[in-house]
Amino acid sequence: MADCFRDDIKNMKVRDLTPNEVWNFFEDLNEVPRPSKKEEKVIEFMKNFGDSLQLSTYVDPAGNVIIKKPATKGMEDKETVILQSHLDMVHQKNSSTNFDFSTQGIESYIDGDWVTAKDTTLGADNGMGVASMMALLASESIEHPALEALFTIDEETGMTGAFELEKGILEGKILLNLDTEDDDEYSIGCAGGIDTNSIKKYLQSEITKGIAYEIIVKGLKGGHSGMDIHLERGNANKIMNRILSEGLNFGLRLVKIDGGSLRNAIPRESFAEIVVDSDLFLSKLDELAAAIKNEYSVTESDLTIEVATKDLPTKGINLTDSKEIVNSIHAVFNGVFKMSQTIPGLVETSSSLARVILTEGVFSTQSLQRSSVESSKMDVAKTIGSTFENIGAEVEHTGSYPGWAPNPNSEILKLMVSLYQEMFAEKPRVQACHAGLECGILNERYPGLDMISFGPTIKNPHSPDEKVHIGSVEKFWGLLIEVLKRIPAKS
Repeated sequence: MADCFRDDIKNMKVRDLTPNEVWNFFEDLNEVPRPSKKEEKVIEFMKNFGDSLQLSTYVDPAGNVIIKKPATKGMEDKETVILQSHLDMVHQKNSSTNFDFSTQGIESYIDGDWVTAKDTTLGADNGMGVASMMALLASESIEHPALEALFTIDEETGMTGAFELEKGILEGKILLNLDTEDDDEYSIGCAGGIDTNSIKKYLQSEITKGIAYEIIVKGLKGGHSGMDIHLERGNANKIMNRILSEGLNFGLRLVKIDGGSLRNAIPRESFAEIVVDSDLFLSKLDELAAAIKNEYSVTESDLTIEVATKDLPTKGINLTDSKEIVNSIHAVFNGVFKMSQTIPGLVETSSSLARVILTEGVFSTQSLQRSSVESSKMDVAKTIGSTFENIGAEVEHTGSYPGWAPNPNSEILKLMVSLYQEMFAEKPRVQACHAGLECGILNERYPGLDMISFGPTIKNPHSPDEKVHIGSVEKFWGLLIEVLKRIPAKS
């Protein structure tokens, strides 16, 4: 990774950074609200952008935007290249942050060698890829073959844009996915995924005595539940449940739980309201909180567990049902399920308990299972689902999407490895990733694509700590420009 920190960066704005065209389009994009499932504004923004360049611009029935640009002079005989990134971003903020994603633009700023955002996700995932594609489409000087820029929607919450991509509108045989998050890495495979959701209704009964508390777990790093699942970060839902489990020894009655925020993010915060029958619970909670903080002293140094007394609520879940809920969460698997037997160091299968909600007697959970092996993906999904089926909850498996099987003999891979070595005097890392990329789905829609994924270095995606390395953007941009010049002739 290039180290670009210099004194002249200290007083710069993001729009002043190099490559200037990429950073300016990134800032333009971040002025547009673009949460998953609500991409109407960014679709219109991208369509207007393509039309303003007088390029062939099409919005398919799903909402994907396709902009085509002819080859530059002398490149007409080269293979057409599909460039692909997703328009939506994860909208995540701390509970104490006052920010309206539906009306406010992302407030990015320079922090040393990085660009980050003020108390929210940055949108570098996958905004840097989108901005780079925009810069290529707008350029009048960069040499390139015919380009088909595919901007998909809803990648972060189900990849429905890729699933519903209209057939027959793309002609390219080479696809460059710009959604990888380390600048020295090429991805040639990824995990598939599936959501497991559960719900059960409980009768609430009157509460006439006891002591009410609000418990808050916060300060966790969170992050991407695929790329970061192996980092041993704390899961706020599981940590909260350990506290609630201790409460069972003191006549615990659950009133409310609100843990996590997004299905594909490691939960950073959890809030619960409970009633117990003795204030001795507080001393036990102090002991348990100290033990948990000690366990996570390396990976979660900012973990905070807070407790405060509240007015006694009128209704809650009885002790028996509260025990059933707590025990089910305790039993549900979370984390790395299996490591790959064929690719050293790669997580093959995992599960993340993303959401735990109890409100007005309705208990629900959301979790996301990932695997590069389809049978293992379904096995861990059944493992999670069975836990909640055993308490009589309704369980639904939704949003299943395929993985992307690595092709070590890929021609575009050979070209890019050679180019990387030429440009940077070292070998890139070539591997599959545990995140979900759209490549597997796109290959089903357009069989036979020769695909590779790469991008700048992005840390802590899907969390308010998200940041992109400034020097890596310049490195990524240079690599992208150069590979387009070297695309082979049509066969």
